[in-house]
Amino acid sequence: MKIVVLDGYTLNPGDLSWEGLEKLGELTVYDRTPEDKIYERSKDAEIVFTNKTPLTRETLSKLPLLKYIGVLATGYNVVDIKAAKELGITVTNIPTYGTDAVAQYVFALLLEICHHVYEHNNAVKNGEWTNCPDFCFWKYPLIELAGKTMGIIGLGRIGYRTAKLAQAFGLKVLAYDANQRKELEDENLRYASMDELLAKSDIISLHCPLTDETKNIINKDTISKMKDGVIIINTSRGPLISENDLAEALKSGKVYAAAVDVVSAEPISSTNPLLTAPNCIITPHIAWAPKESRSRLMDIAVSNLKAFLDGKPVNAVN
Repeated sequence: MKIVVLDGYTLNPGDLSWEGLEKLGELTVYDRTPEDKIYERSKDAEIVFTNKTPLTRETLSKLPLLKYIGVLATGYNVVDIKAAKELGITVTNIPTYGTDAVAQYVFALLLEICHHVYEHNNAVKNGEWTNCPDFCFWKYPLIELAGKTMGIIGLGRIGYRTAKLAQAFGLKVLAYDANQRKELEDENLRYASMDELLAKSDIISLHCPLTDETKNIINKDTISKMKDGVIIINTSRGPLISENDLAEALKSGKVYAAAVDVVSAEPISSTNPLLTAPNCIITPHIAWAPKESRSRLMDIAVSNLKAFLDGKPVNAVN
Protein backbone atom coordinates (compact mmCIF):
# COMPACT_ATOMS: atom_id res chain seq x y z
CA MET A 1 0.00 0.00 0.00
CA LYS A 2 1.44 3.34 -1.07
CA ILE A 3 1.09 6.33 1.26
CA VAL A 4 1.99 9.86 0.12
CA VAL A 5 2.30 12.97 2.27
CA LEU A 6 2.04 15.94 -0.09
CA ASP A 7 3.19 18.73 2.25
CA GLY A 8 4.77 17.37 5.40
CA TYR A 9 7.25 20.11 6.25
CA THR A 10 5.10 22.34 8.44
CA LEU A 11 4.00 19.38 10.55
CA ASN A 12 7.44 17.81 10.71
CA PRO A 13 10.38 20.05 9.77
CA GLY A 14 12.67 17.42 11.26
CA ASP A 15 11.88 17.26 14.97
CA LEU A 16 9.24 14.50 14.73
CA SER A 17 9.19 11.02 13.20
CA TRP A 18 7.14 9.53 10.36
CA GLU A 19 7.68 6.07 11.82
CA GLY A 20 4.01 5.53 12.66
CA LEU A 21 2.99 5.91 9.01
CA GLU A 22 6.01 4.00 7.75
CA LYS A 23 4.75 0.95 9.62
CA LEU A 24 1.46 1.06 7.72
CA GLY A 25 2.71 1.12 4.15
CA GLU A 26 5.26 2.31 1.62
CA LEU A 27 5.62 5.97 2.63
CA THR A 28 6.80 8.90 0.52
CA VAL A 29 6.92 12.33 2.18
CA TYR A 30 7.23 15.57 0.22
CA ASP A 31 8.01 18.79 2.05
CA ARG A 32 5.79 20.73 -0.36
CA THR A 33 3.89 19.93 -3.55
CA PRO A 34 3.23 22.60 -6.19
CA GLU A 35 -0.10 22.44 -7.94
CA ASP A 36 1.33 21.04 -11.16
CA LYS A 37 2.86 18.09 -9.27
CA ILE A 38 -0.20 16.98 -7.24
CA TYR A 39 -1.47 14.42 -9.74
CA GLU A 40 1.96 13.01 -10.54
CA ARG A 41 2.80 12.47 -6.88
CA SER A 42 -0.64 11.05 -5.97
CA LYS A 43 -1.47 8.86 -8.97
CA ASP A 44 -0.11 5.58 -7.54
CA ALA A 45 -1.21 6.16 -3.93
CA GLU A 46 -4.11 4.57 -2.08
CA ILE A 47 -3.55 6.90 0.87
CA VAL A 48 -2.79 10.63 0.60
CA PHE A 49 -2.16 13.08 3.41
CA THR A 50 -2.42 16.81 2.86
CA ASN A 51 -2.28 19.88 5.03
CA LYS A 52 -2.82 22.82 2.69
CA THR A 53 -2.25 21.23 -0.74
CA PRO A 54 -5.63 21.36 -2.52
CA LEU A 55 -7.34 18.22 -3.77
CA THR A 56 -10.02 19.33 -6.22
CA ARG A 57 -12.75 17.37 -7.96
CA GLU A 58 -10.70 17.44 -11.15
CA THR A 59 -7.67 15.96 -9.40
CA LEU A 60 -9.64 13.38 -7.42
CA SER A 61 -11.41 12.14 -10.54
CA LYS A 62 -8.02 11.19 -11.99
CA LEU A 63 -6.99 9.09 -8.96
CA PRO A 64 -8.88 5.76 -9.18
CA LEU A 65 -6.55 4.06 -6.68
CA LEU A 66 -7.16 6.64 -3.97
CA LYS A 67 -9.25 5.38 -1.05
CA TYR A 68 -8.36 7.69 1.82
CA ILE A 69 -7.36 11.32 2.37
CA GLY A 70 -5.99 12.35 5.75
CA VAL A 71 -6.09 16.11 6.30
CA LEU A 72 -3.26 17.07 8.65
CA ALA A 73 -5.28 19.89 10.19
CA THR A 74 -8.68 20.66 11.65
CA GLY A 75 -9.96 22.63 8.67
CA TYR A 76 -10.57 20.53 5.57
CA ASN A 77 -11.68 23.06 2.96
CA VAL A 78 -8.62 22.14 0.85
CA VAL A 79 -10.41 18.93 -0.15
CA ASP A 80 -13.55 18.78 -2.30
CA ILE A 81 -15.51 16.77 0.26
CA LYS A 82 -18.54 16.28 -1.96
CA ALA A 83 -16.45 14.92 -4.82
CA ALA A 84 -14.53 12.63 -2.48
CA LYS A 85 -17.76 11.16 -1.13
CA GLU A 86 -19.12 10.57 -4.63
CA LEU A 87 -15.88 8.80 -5.54
CA GLY A 88 -15.91 6.62 -2.42
CA ILE A 89 -12.89 8.32 -0.84
CA THR A 90 -12.93 8.66 2.96
CA VAL A 91 -11.65 12.01 4.28
CA THR A 92 -10.61 12.53 7.89
CA ASN A 93 -9.32 15.52 9.83
CA ILE A 94 -7.56 16.17 13.17
CA PRO A 95 -10.09 17.96 15.40
CA THR A 96 -8.55 18.25 18.85
CA TYR A 97 -4.77 18.35 18.80
CA GLY A 98 -4.14 22.07 19.39
CA THR A 99 -6.64 23.11 22.05
CA ASP A 100 -4.13 24.07 24.73
CA ALA A 101 -1.57 25.52 22.32
CA VAL A 102 -4.02 27.87 20.60
CA ALA A 103 -5.66 29.03 23.83
CA GLN A 104 -2.20 29.74 25.26
CA TYR A 105 -1.28 31.70 22.14
CA VAL A 106 -4.33 33.94 22.49
CA PHE A 107 -2.82 35.18 25.73
CA ALA A 108 0.67 35.47 24.27
CA LEU A 109 -0.82 37.93 21.80
CA LEU A 110 -3.01 39.67 24.34
CA LEU A 111 -0.23 40.11 26.90
CA GLU A 112 2.05 41.57 24.24
CA ILE A 113 -0.64 44.16 23.52
CA CYS A 114 -1.03 44.87 27.24
CA HIS A 115 2.68 45.18 28.11
CA HIS A 116 4.81 45.42 24.94
CA VAL A 117 7.43 43.22 26.56
CA TYR A 118 9.56 42.92 23.42
CA GLU A 119 9.76 46.67 22.81
CA HIS A 120 10.58 47.42 26.46
CA ASN A 121 13.30 44.78 26.46
CA ASN A 122 14.81 46.39 23.36
CA ALA A 123 14.60 49.83 24.95
CA VAL A 124 16.56 48.65 27.97
CA LYS A 125 19.22 46.97 25.84
CA ASN A 126 19.50 50.13 23.73
CA GLY A 127 20.44 52.11 26.84
CA GLU A 128 17.20 53.92 27.54
CA TRP A 129 16.94 52.66 31.12
CA THR A 130 20.62 53.32 31.82
CA ASN A 131 20.12 56.93 30.76
CA CYS A 132 16.69 57.37 32.38
CA PRO A 133 16.41 59.95 35.20
CA ASP A 134 13.69 57.83 36.87
CA PHE A 135 13.72 54.32 38.32
CA CYS A 136 11.29 53.16 35.61
CA PHE A 137 9.69 54.21 32.35
CA TRP A 138 7.20 52.83 29.85
CA LYS A 139 6.90 53.58 26.18
CA TYR A 140 3.30 52.44 25.68
CA PRO A 141 0.14 52.43 27.78
CA LEU A 142 0.08 49.38 30.06
CA ILE A 143 -3.18 47.47 30.52
CA GLU A 144 -4.44 45.38 33.43
CA LEU A 145 -6.83 42.60 32.46
CA ALA A 146 -8.55 41.91 35.78
CA GLY A 147 -12.11 43.20 35.84
CA LYS A 148 -12.44 43.57 32.09
CA THR A 149 -14.68 41.53 29.79
CA MET A 150 -13.59 39.16 27.05
CA GLY A 151 -16.07 38.27 24.34
CA ILE A 152 -15.48 34.86 22.79
CA ILE A 153 -17.15 34.15 19.45
CA GLY A 154 -17.33 30.38 19.20
CA LEU A 155 -17.34 28.41 22.47
CA GLY A 156 -16.02 25.10 21.18
CA ARG A 157 -13.03 23.29 22.64
CA ILE A 158 -10.53 26.08 22.01
CA GLY A 159 -13.00 28.84 22.83
CA TYR A 160 -13.85 27.21 26.15
CA ARG A 161 -10.20 26.64 27.06
CA THR A 162 -9.56 30.30 26.24
CA ALA A 163 -12.47 31.25 28.49
CA LYS A 164 -11.00 29.32 31.41
CA LEU A 165 -7.63 31.03 30.96
CA ALA A 166 -9.44 34.38 30.76
CA GLN A 167 -11.11 33.69 34.09
CA ALA A 168 -7.73 32.92 35.64
CA PHE A 169 -6.65 36.44 34.64
CA GLY A 170 -9.72 37.89 36.34
CA LEU A 171 -11.66 38.53 33.15
CA LYS A 172 -15.39 38.07 32.87
CA VAL A 173 -16.42 36.17 29.74
CA LEU A 174 -19.33 36.63 27.38
CA ALA A 175 -19.67 33.88 24.78
CA TYR A 176 -21.60 33.71 21.54
CA ASP A 177 -22.24 30.34 19.96
CA ALA A 178 -25.14 29.01 17.90
CA ASN A 179 -25.00 25.76 19.88
CA GLN A 180 -25.16 26.66 23.54
CA ARG A 181 -24.13 24.28 26.30
CA LYS A 182 -25.63 25.87 29.36
CA GLU A 183 -23.68 23.56 31.68
CA LEU A 184 -20.53 25.54 30.79
CA GLU A 185 -21.89 28.74 32.30
CA ASP A 186 -20.81 29.98 35.73
CA GLU A 187 -20.70 33.29 37.58
CA ASN A 188 -17.94 34.63 35.31
CA LEU A 189 -18.91 32.94 32.02
CA ARG A 190 -22.26 33.23 30.31
CA TYR A 191 -23.74 33.17 26.85
CA ALA A 192 -24.83 36.43 25.27
CA SER A 193 -26.36 37.65 22.04
CA MET A 194 -23.93 38.88 19.42
CA ASP A 195 -25.06 42.46 19.94
CA GLU A 196 -24.52 42.26 23.71
CA LEU A 197 -21.10 40.68 23.27
CA LEU A 198 -20.05 43.38 20.81
CA ALA A 199 -21.30 46.18 23.04
CA LYS A 200 -19.84 45.01 26.35
CA SER A 201 -16.53 43.34 25.50
CA ASP A 202 -13.18 45.02 26.05
CA ILE A 203 -11.47 42.18 24.18
CA ILE A 204 -12.96 39.99 21.45
CA SER A 205 -11.36 36.66 20.54
CA LEU A 206 -12.49 34.65 17.52
CA HIS A 207 -12.82 30.87 17.76
CA CYS A 208 -15.62 30.00 15.34
CA PRO A 209 -15.29 27.92 12.16
CA LEU A 210 -15.31 29.61 8.77
CA THR A 211 -18.73 29.25 7.16
CA ASP A 212 -20.89 31.35 4.85
CA GLU A 213 -22.47 32.82 8.00
CA THR A 214 -19.21 33.67 9.77
CA LYS A 215 -17.18 34.97 6.83
CA ASN A 216 -16.38 38.65 7.52
CA ILE A 217 -18.18 38.46 10.85
CA ILE A 218 -15.88 41.27 11.93
CA ASN A 219 -16.73 44.08 9.56
CA LYS A 220 -17.59 47.77 9.50
CA ASP A 221 -21.06 47.19 10.93
CA THR A 222 -20.07 44.85 13.76
CA ILE A 223 -17.08 47.03 14.64
CA SER A 224 -19.41 50.03 14.93
CA LYS A 225 -21.30 48.17 17.68
CA MET A 226 -18.14 47.56 19.73
CA LYS A 227 -16.74 49.64 22.55
CA ASP A 228 -14.33 52.38 21.59
CA GLY A 229 -10.82 51.06 22.18
CA VAL A 230 -11.68 47.38 21.85
CA ILE A 231 -8.95 44.77 21.29
CA ILE A 232 -9.55 42.08 18.63
CA ILE A 233 -7.70 38.76 18.46
CA ASN A 234 -7.99 36.14 15.72
CA THR A 235 -6.32 32.73 15.98
CA SER A 236 -9.07 30.93 14.06
CA ARG A 237 -9.52 31.68 10.35
CA GLY A 238 -8.38 34.78 8.46
CA PRO A 239 -11.56 35.36 6.43
CA LEU A 240 -13.58 35.84 9.63
CA ILE A 241 -12.34 39.43 9.44
CA SER A 242 -12.87 42.02 6.73
CA GLU A 243 -9.27 43.18 6.75
CA ASN A 244 -9.95 46.52 5.06
CA ASP A 245 -12.59 47.34 7.67
CA LEU A 246 -10.33 46.33 10.56
CA ALA A 247 -7.45 48.38 9.15
CA GLU A 248 -9.68 51.44 8.93
CA ALA A 249 -10.90 50.91 12.49
CA LEU A 250 -7.30 50.67 13.73
CA LYS A 251 -6.39 53.87 11.92
CA SER A 252 -9.36 55.71 13.41
CA GLY A 253 -8.70 54.38 16.92
CA LYS A 254 -12.10 52.72 17.19
CA VAL A 255 -10.15 49.49 17.62
CA TYR A 256 -7.24 50.06 20.00
CA ALA A 257 -5.23 47.06 18.87
CA ALA A 258 -5.53 43.82 16.97
CA ALA A 259 -3.49 40.63 16.91
CA VAL A 260 -3.97 38.06 14.18
CA ASP A 261 -2.23 34.74 13.61
CA VAL A 262 -4.25 34.09 10.45
CA VAL A 263 -5.10 36.22 7.42
CA SER A 264 -7.39 35.93 4.42
CA ALA A 265 -4.69 34.62 2.06
CA GLU A 266 -1.65 32.75 3.34
CA PRO A 267 1.24 33.37 3.00
CA ILE A 268 0.24 36.99 3.55
CA SER A 269 0.08 39.24 0.51
CA SER A 270 2.36 42.27 0.46
CA THR A 271 -0.77 44.36 -0.16
CA ASN A 272 -2.69 43.14 2.90
CA PRO A 273 -3.97 46.32 4.60
CA LEU A 274 -3.16 45.01 8.08
CA LEU A 275 0.57 45.19 7.31
CA THR A 276 0.44 48.97 7.47
CA ALA A 277 -2.31 49.37 10.07
CA PRO A 278 -1.24 50.81 13.44
CA ASN A 279 -1.23 48.70 16.62
CA CYS A 280 -1.62 45.45 14.71
CA ILE A 281 0.39 42.33 15.54
CA ILE A 282 0.59 39.71 12.79
CA THR A 283 2.21 36.31 13.25
CA PRO A 284 2.62 33.57 10.60
CA HIS A 285 -0.08 31.05 11.58
CA ILE A 286 1.89 29.48 14.43
CA ALA A 287 -0.61 29.16 17.28
CA TRP A 288 -0.97 25.44 16.47
CA ALA A 289 2.75 24.75 16.11
CA PRO A 290 4.39 23.88 19.46
CA LYS A 291 6.16 20.54 19.19
CA GLU A 292 3.79 19.01 21.74
CA SER A 293 0.70 19.80 19.68
CA ARG A 294 2.32 18.74 16.40
CA SER A 295 3.27 15.45 18.04
CA ARG A 296 -0.38 14.93 19.03
CA LEU A 297 -1.42 15.75 15.48
CA MET A 298 0.98 13.12 14.12
CA ASP A 299 -0.29 10.50 16.57
CA ILE A 300 -3.92 11.22 15.65
CA ALA A 301 -3.13 11.08 11.94
CA VAL A 302 -1.65 7.61 12.42
CA SER A 303 -4.61 6.51 14.55
CA ASN A 304 -7.06 7.83 11.95
CA LEU A 305 -5.41 5.76 9.24
CA LYS A 306 -5.25 2.64 11.41
CA ALA A 307 -8.96 2.95 12.17
CA PHE A 308 -9.74 3.31 8.46
CA LEU A 309 -7.66 0.25 7.60
CA ASP A 310 -9.52 -1.66 10.30
CA GLY A 311 -12.81 -0.72 8.65
CA LYS A 312 -13.85 1.58 11.48
CA PRO A 313 -13.11 5.15 10.33
CA VAL A 314 -12.93 7.88 12.97
CA ASN A 315 -12.87 11.67 12.51
CA ALA A 316 -14.39 11.24 9.05
CA VAL A 317 -15.75 14.50 7.63
CA ASN A 318 -17.65 13.02 4.68
